[in-house]
Amino acid sequence: MVTVETMEKGIQVNVYSERSCPGLLVFVLKVFEEFSLNVLEARVSCTGSFQLEALGVENEENGETIDTHMVKQAVLQAIQDWNESNDQE
Repeated sequence: MVTVETMEKGIQVNVYSERSCPGLLVFVLKVFEEFSLNVLEARVSCTGSFQLEALGVENEENGETIDTHMVKQAVLQAIQDWNESNDQE
């Protein structure tokens, strides 16, 4: 499950999976990097399940408003890429 919302301080990204997902965090954080989002605060739990709550703020140098739908699609693609990389191992 993935939700992305615009907040007063930035963009809230929530990712949840009922199963443990070793390595998924790296794939999701690459999305933050792609959109020039700085992680202001984050909580991650990988015990038995995977849960990420992260607040990203836009890089002020960029000056562009980030589309939450695009961020959500990129996170979903990152999860798919993670799945495919795990299938190959």
